Amino acid sequence: MPLVEHLRELRARMVKSALALFVGIVVAYLFFPDIFRFLQRPYCALPAERRFGGGDCRLLVTGVLDQFLIRMKVSLIAGSILSAPVWLWQLWAFVTPGLHPRERKWALPFVGSSLALFVAGAAFSYVTLDKGLSFLLGIGGGGVTTALTLDKYLSFVSLMLLAFGVSFEFPILMIFLNIVGITPTEKLRRWRRAMFFGLSVFAAVITPSQDPFTFLAMWIPLCIFYELVILFGRVRDRARRNRPGRESTEQWADDETSPIEPAP
Repeated sequence: MPLVEHLRELRARMVKSALALFVGIVVAYLFFPDIFRFLQRPYCALPAERRFGGGDCRLLVTGVLDQFLIRMKVSLIAGSILSAPVWLWQLWAFVTPGLHPRERKWALPFVGSSLALFVAGAAFSYVTLDKGLSFLLGIGGGGVTTALTLDKYLSFVSLMLLAFGVSFEFPILMIFLNIVGITPTEKLRRWRRAMFFGLSVFAAVITPSQDPFTFLAMWIPLCIFYELVILFGRVRDRARRNRPGRESTEQWADDETSPIEPAP
């Protein structure tokens, strides 16, 4: 296709994505009370003495326009998530014709796994959110009660979901580096202790709450993911060694010439 046709296709797909996003925002705006109750549930699960107002599960606002702006903000985020299948498909359909068959074979599993892991990370964060909130809102003792504003609470929840979702992309990155040969399986095994320490630093920095429970809730899954990446590398290396017609290069010394594979 000439450049003008590519630009026309890009415009058409961007229009479809924008329409899907608009519909998603409208639907999220209409169902905002249900979405808000879902986001508020971890706070409502806290003991009454750690919530401002005792038995009431309420969050504060301090401005006249705060409720409207927060509703629009939540609707935008929720609408983006609801319309994600449409605009992701439009992006995929625009990029796919430029990929080679081998690249397409790898791209789809990586994209699908990335989305699944992001959703899994966000869901895991939501399930453990009340534990971190309970620690943070009770660390000051029985004589202190935190009056949370709606804006700050929703920002905290959004950052937690985003942090866990992004962190759970870690195995995809490591598997990709292993496949392209940057991090062979043997190196991953030798780096295990250093990587565990590095992951602990990463978990301590990226978690917005900085509490020990949330730190462990992120660090332990990342360490498990690292062990699974090593297992993936072992299985892949064994399959390559057993593949007929190919010899492993590990039997050759560094100063010897190994056979050249003519096939890409």
